[in-house]
Amino acid sequence: MSYGGGYGSSRDGGYSNGYSGGNSNGYSNGYSGGGGYGGSNGYSGGGGAGGDRMSNLGDGLKTQHWDLATMPKFEKSFYKEDPAVTNRSQNEVDEFRKKMEISITGRNVPRPVHTFDEAGFPAYVMSEVKAQGFPAPTAIQSQGWPMALSGRDVVGIAETGSGKTLTYCLPAIVHINAQPLLAPGDGPIVLVLAPTRELAVQIQQEMTKFGKSSRIRNTCVYGGVPKGGQIRDLSRGVEVCIATPGRLIDMLESGKTNLRRVTYLVLDEADRMLDMGFEPQIRKIIGQIRPDRQTCMWSATWPKDVRQLASDFQSDFIQVNVGSHDLSANHRITQIVEVVSEFEKRDRMIKHLEQIMEDRANKILIFTGTKRVADEITRFLRQDGWPALSIHGDKQQNERDWVLNEFKGGKSPIMVATDVASRGIGMRNINPLPPFLLCLFFCISYHCRRVNLMRALFTRYATNLRNLFQALCSFRSFS
Repeated sequence: MSYGGGYGSSRDGGYSNGYSGGNSNGYSNGYSGGGGYGGSNGYSGGGGAGGDRMSNLGDGLKTQHWDLATMPKFEKSFYKEDPAVTNRSQNEVDEFRKKMEISITGRNVPRPVHTFDEAGFPAYVMSEVKAQGFPAPTAIQSQGWPMALSGRDVVGIAETGSGKTLTYCLPAIVHINAQPLLAPGDGPIVLVLAPTRELAVQIQQEMTKFGKSSRIRNTCVYGGVPKGGQIRDLSRGVEVCIATPGRLIDMLESGKTNLRRVTYLVLDEADRMLDMGFEPQIRKIIGQIRPDRQTCMWSATWPKDVRQLASDFQSDFIQVNVGSHDLSANHRITQIVEVVSEFEKRDRMIKHLEQIMEDRANKILIFTGTKRVADEITRFLRQDGWPALSIHGDKQQNERDWVLNEFKGGKSPIMVATDVASRGIGMRNINPLPPFLLCLFFCISYHCRRVNLMRALFTRYATNLRNLFQALCSFRSFS
C-alpha cells in the first residue's frame, strides 16, 4: 500500500494599587541564592524522566528562612462578585453546579460565574478572551476563576482538555499587573511548573496570547535544548516562567535566576509530575518561594500523593472538582479494546490503517510502551509505504517539534509515540478538525502465569491508556 500525500518588550505599569511598603530590592530579604551547579547532564526531556537519578538535583539550593515581617507586602485578592452572581439564589447556584458536575470543598468558596463578563476581568484581559470567540466559560473556569482571583490557595481537579490552563493563566495576568515592575536581577512573579516540555510550550503559547496586551514577558525553561536562549530571557527579566522541574533547578543552582519575587505559583498536571518522580524536585523548588504566595494546583486526578502535596504546601485551600472525585478521565472518547495474539497484531493494525486512511483528512496516533517498539513500528510502516513518524524521549527537541508539526499539519498523518506524548498534544489549531483512530499496543508474555505480575502489567496498561485518552481529548476544547 502506498500513500501520497518571546520575548516581549518592557511591560507598562498599571494595577499597582494595593501594594505597600518597600521597593523591589526588599524582596531579597530572607532569600539567599544558590551555588554553582554546572549543567544538567543526565537530564533529558524537560520532565521526560524523573525518579532516583534526579534526586540529587537541588542539593545545592540553600534552605530559606523567611521573615515575612521584613518582606514587602503584595496584593493577591482581586475578585469582586458581579451583581448578577450575587442576586442568584442558593438553589440556582446549586442547580448550576449540578448541571456542570461541579463539586466544591473548603471554607467560603466563591459562587461560580456563568459568563466571561461576570468573572470581572479587566478590559485588557476581556478583549483578548472575546477575540478568541469562546462562547462561555467551561465548568472549571466558571468555578475556578472566582477562586483564583480571590487570592486563595486553589486545587482544581478536572479532565485534560477542560480549560484548566486559562483557569490559572488569566488570573495570573491580573496578579502580575498588580505588582511592582521588575527590577534588574529580579526573577519571575509567576512560576508555572509542568511535567513535560511539550506541555510547558503549550502553556507558554496561551500565556503569550492572552498577555500580549499587557506586554507581559515570559520564557519557557526545559531540558533537552541549549540553555543560552533561556538564560538570556531570564537575565533580561520575565514576569512569567513556565518550567519543568529539572531544568529550573539547574538554573537556580547556577544562579541564572531566583524565585524571590514569585507570589503566584502554579503546579499544572500535578499528578503527572508525581507519577514521573518529580516530588523531591518540586519540594525543593517550593522551598525557595516565600510561604505567603498564592498556590494553585491543577490535576486530572486526586490520588493520595497529590492530596499530601496540597496539604503540605497550601494553606486553607479551596477545591473544585469537575466530574468524579477519584478519576477525571474524559468520557467523550469511544474506547474499543481488541485482544489478539502477538503474531496477529501487525496484520490487524494494517487493516485498521487501511480503513481509517480511506479519508485522507484522518490522523492516527499509535501509542507504544517503549522507544524500541515505537521505532520498530515506524520502520515497519514506512517500509510498507505508510507516512509514519515516531516521537519519544531519545529524540532531540528540534526533531520532536518537527514530528509534531508534520503530524498536526497533515504531512505525516500517522505518528507513533511513547508516553512522552501521553498528555498535552495540542490539536486545537487543526482546521478542519480530524477524527482520530487510537491504536494501543501492549505486549504480555505468554510465559507470564503469576497473578500479581499480570495485575501489575494491566495496571501499567490502564495508566497509559488513561493518560493518552486524556491527551487526545484536548483538541475538543480550548486550554
